[in-house]
Amino acid sequence: MIKALTIAGSDPSGGAGIQADLKTFAAHEIAGASVITSVTSQNSRGVQETYDLPAEVVAAQLNSVLADAKKPAAVKTGMLGNETLVECVAERLRRYRIKKIVVDPVIRSSSRKTLLSAKGVEALKSKLLPLALLVTPNLPEAEILSGLRIAGPADRIRAAKVILKTGVKNVLIKGGHARGNADDLLYDGRHALILQSQRLTRKSLHGTGCVFSAAIAAGLAAGQDLPAAVRQAKEFISRAILQGAQAGQAENGATNLEPLSCLYASRERLDLLRRVTAAVKILKENKIGSLIPEVQSNIGVGLKMAADNGDVVAFPSRIIKRGREILVPTPAEFGASRHVAHIVLTVMQFDPAKRAVMNIKYTDALLKICRRLKFKIASFSRADEPPHVRTREGSSLEWGTAKAIRDYGKVPDIIYDLGGMGKEEMIRVIAEDVESLVDKVLRINRAL
Repeated sequence: MIKALTIAGSDPSGGAGIQADLKTFAAHEIAGASVITSVTSQNSRGVQETYDLPAEVVAAQLNSVLADAKKPAAVKTGMLGNETLVECVAERLRRYRIKKIVVDPVIRSSSRKTLLSAKGVEALKSKLLPLALLVTPNLPEAEILSGLRIAGPADRIRAAKVILKTGVKNVLIKGGHARGNADDLLYDGRHALILQSQRLTRKSLHGTGCVFSAAIAAGLAAGQDLPAAVRQAKEFISRAILQGAQAGQAENGATNLEPLSCLYASRERLDLLRRVTAAVKILKENKIGSLIPEVQSNIGVGLKMAADNGDVVAFPSRIIKRGREILVPTPAEFGASRHVAHIVLTVMQFDPAKRAVMNIKYTDALLKICRRLKFKIASFSRADEPPHVRTREGSSLEWGTAKAIRDYGKVPDIIYDLGGMGKEEMIRVIAEDVESLVDKVLRINRAL
């Protein structure tokens, strides 16, 4: 298995430092090794104390890891504390001829605690950066390393050019501290690559720099070139931000990223496929063919953080009726149905806890049954569709679902419409999960 090394401080809250780096390596299927430079006391409210380890202790760790039979394929550095530790790390990395070095220049914490002394910054520039393939400063760190004030995009280029004079081969200036979008700049002295990204949250985040640089190191260790490693790291950290969790009880405390979110998502996908398959088996056993409309039916269920059609499981060939029996020609897949996915994603915009939808046929009798079962019911009329909705393929269901929810004031159990030109009237059953969805459908079926 490929190995990568992180040289950084320990974060007892688990959101940054060695702990976050090792989780990031694991998420990339990279074996992680670690050398601790400093022990910190910190939580969601900030860094309270730091204790830099003696240089001989750090050197001993480095000797043990780097002298082993299998050297790390890439190394990232994080918090180094002081000039003595910077020089110690640089000397060992030079001695063992490590090539793929990513330097995250941790100078201050987000709570403004100094994590690298002024002399340490100078040692970083003169001793460590000349060995590095990449340095990844945020905007305040780039200002410190370059001595320039960065106000706009052109200033980033100027700062990157100054930082390159230290001998580092590439500079990645991160845009997380900028106003507006969180765009990053990768610069090698000749080519500038802008990695655009919408700002995913306004919350205070903990560990972004650590996770980002560790993800880049993991990509390099796996054999990716630098631009590819940076791009995949950008996508990786976006997922980690979206899956982040409040680390403490303080309302103004920082949110920890979740580097293992991709592994959790894989497990959730497998679990959801299993549950949807089991749900359809129950519907088959209960012979719900009388509920299937002429255009056939489908079930759509979204992941907890579903963002697009690929995060919604459905049946590619839909659910077909044969008398009272139902047939499902193909197994459930993610991204299988754009139409039902649009409904699921629209519902989740209003209530993320409601993630399951099934369409059944409309009749006056079925609507009366839904009322008798005391389901919350909303509707929309296709006659009210704005012209731009009618002309845009696939937008009718989004518009209709959203309108019904807005008019009702919250997400109901049932949304129906009476159809239109070439459109069959329809009932959509909405629930928190696929099991609740099946329960509602079976209650309707039993009342027929």
